[in-house]
This record gives sequence, structure tokens and C-alpha cells, in this order.
Amino acid sequence: MSKTLLSLVGAGVLSLAAAPAMAAVDPETAFVFNSFSFLVNGLVVMFMAAGFAMLEAGLVRSKNTATICLKNIALYSIAGLMFYVVGYAVMYTDVDGGFIGSFSFFYNPPAAELALLGADEATPELVKAVTDNGYAAQSDWFFQMVFVATAASIVSGTLAERIKLWPFLAFVVVLSALIYPIVGSWEWGGGWLNSDWYIAAFGAEFMDFAGSTLVHSTGGWAALAGAIVLGARKGRYGANGEVRPMPGANLPLATLGTFILWFGWFGFNGGSQLALGSALDAAAMAIVFVNTNLAAAGGVVVAMMVTQIRYKKVDLTMALNGAIAGLVSITAGPDLQNHFHSIIIGGIGGAIVVFAVPLMDKFKIDDVVGAISAHLVAGIWGTLAVGIFGGGAILAQLVGILAVGAFVFPVSLLVWFALKSTVGIRAD
Repeated sequence: MSKTLLSLVGAGVLSLAAAPAMAAVDPETAFVFNSFSFLVNGLVVMFMAAGFAMLEAGLVRSKNTATICLKNIALYSIAGLMFYVVGYAVMYTDVDGGFIGSFSFFYNPPAAELALLGADEATPELVKAVTDNGYAAQSDWFFQMVFVATAASIVSGTLAERIKLWPFLAFVVVLSALIYPIVGSWEWGGGWLNSDWYIAAFGAEFMDFAGSTLVHSTGGWAALAGAIVLGARKGRYGANGEVRPMPGANLPLATLGTFILWFGWFGFNGGSQLALGSALDAAAMAIVFVNTNLAAAGGVVVAMMVTQIRYKKVDLTMALNGAIAGLVSITAGPDLQNHFHSIIIGGIGGAIVVFAVPLMDKFKIDDVVGAISAHLVAGIWGTLAVGIFGGGAILAQLVGILAVGAFVFPVSLLVWFALKSTVGIRAD
């Protein structure tokens, strides 16, 4: 192709691109972009399941890797099924400022969407009825579903190497059908954490953009309860409380898992913009991506620095958890922070892990992958950071954090104790 022809083609493309930029996006185009965002970002978040599996498999001993992989693919499948059966309705249907949604069974897409899919011809009336919603409802269901598996994966990592498969999966049923959806309904489903009376009482609504508390702390509280009931791995702690190292079998695999999680977090946080149908949405999603990356990088660097100062050497697993803690920390407000604040928030998350991991061992809470430190503790910090740096009210953030912990932890304890007393939960 000649340079002249290339110039003509380029000029034509630029002129076509410039013309729509002068006008607002029509509803059908916005509908397509919004739905596309849900689907693509949902696929990216789904890949986080592989990241959790690889991280966990790399940090356990080689004899347990096959069981770890089986547990992770099973938990993803069960979480998806339970969210379809009842979880989505509990989280998003008829919450209306309350504490729980409806218990209608089996997700049912809107009638207008089903009518369009079943029609012989996409008439303007059918198209308008669907596009008025702003996005394909089933694309939203898919995006919300992959978040459920994330909470369950957090629990899996903490309890690795000594939990029975079927009792663990029974807990996943309860977590994905009830515990996580109930917590999610309080904020994302239009529940009491963003009700008028909550705002009047605490100065603002509870703000958690993509789930530092609603997803990661929920998983962390459930994991903490499980670790307490289940107990530590045999031989992990000596008679005098000393910690006996049980190094992971494949640190390169754990590193790969962390990079996959880092990649998946762009869908996790970016997709939580919930729209891509306007220039503002695109710009907002872009800053979420940048802040997410900066926080993760800050978490790694600070975790390495603190580890060097405290232990006189760096440690790979601390750096990996520093990345995850940085990501968790920014998840509550990646849309609200500037770049510098994102680095600070992620860096503090990385420092938290270095102190929280040995603190767990001091209390003989055996957390194989450091998930309680990286998800629960860093999740609490990240949610509070919205009140410090992001324009939210610290009291409103604190009350939301305490409410989630006060619900998830005791309910999880109850479920774990019930499983322990009936079918047993230890594999060793």
C-alpha cells in the first residue's frame, strides 16, 4: 500500500473518529460498551481463580499440591452454582435499605432481555426496553459471580494442608449462598450501609468501591474463624511456641500466581466502575487501573524494605504478600485517590503484612499463605484509608468494618463448629 493511500485512509479514520466525539453516545452504543466491560472484566477476574490456585499450590508442601488444585476448581464451581441458585437474589433483590434481599431461587434475567433473545426480529421497541437498563443484566450477573469465588479462595489458602475437602466445600456453600451475599447486600445491594439514616447517623455512606471489606475482609474473617476451629498443622508450633518452618514446594509457581492475581485485579477494580459507556467512565476506569498498579508496587517495595530492616534480609513470600496487601488496600477506593496517596496506601498495606504474619504465628493461628494478614488486616486498613485520603467519613467506614466483622466472624465460627462436631474437618 502506498504512502499516499495510507495517508488518505488515516485521514478518513480520524475524521470518522472525531465526528462521534462531538456528540453524546447513543443508548444502544452505551449499552454495548457497558455490557462488554462487565463481560471482559469478569473474564479477567475469573482468571484470578487460577492465581489463587497457583499461589496456594506453590506455598504448600509438594504432597498437598494435587488436593489444593482440586479444592480450588471445586470451590469456584460451587460458588458459581450457589450464587446462581440463591446468592444473587439475596444480595441484589428487594434489599431496599435493609439487611438482606429476597430468597427467590434461581437467577431469572429481566423479561425484556429474554423477549429480545427469543424474538425473530430485534424491533426498536424490544431494543429500547433492553437498553433502558444500561447494560445486559446477565453480563452483570457474571461479573458479580466471579467476586464470590474470590472470597472463598481466601479461606482456602489459610486452611491448606489440613482441611477435609467435603466439609470445606460445605462451608463454601454457606459462604457463597448466604454469608457473602448478605454482607454485599448491605452496600452494593442498596442496603443499610448506604441508607439515609446511616448517612445521617455517621456523616456519610459506607464506601467500598470493589470490596476491601465486603470481599476481602469477609473472606479473611471466615478464614480466621476456620483457622481457630481447625487448629494448626501438625508440627507447625513447638512446645514453647516456636514456629517451625514449613517452606512451600514451588516458589516460582507462587510468584506466577501472584502475577496472575495482580493482572486479575485490574478487572476486579476496573470493572467495578460498572460502566464504560461514556468518556467519563473511560477516564475513571483508567485512573482505577493506574492507582491499582501503584498500590501493588508500593506494597512490594515497602514490604521488602521493612523485611530487610527487621530481619536483615528480604523474603520472597513477604514480597508476594506485600503485592496482594497493596492491592487489597487500594480496592476500597481506587476511584477516589490520587497517585501519590495510592502509593502510600499500598505501601502501608505492604508494611502491615510484615508485622501481621508473625503476629498470627504468635497466637498460633496457622495461616499457610498469609491470607488473613493480606486480605483481612489490609482490607480493614484500605477501607479506613477511604476516610483518611478519599473524602469519606472515618466513623462511617469504621462502623461498616465492625458490622461486617461482627456478622461474618461469629456466623463462620458457628458453621465451622457445626461441621467439626458432625462430619469432622481435619484431614490429618
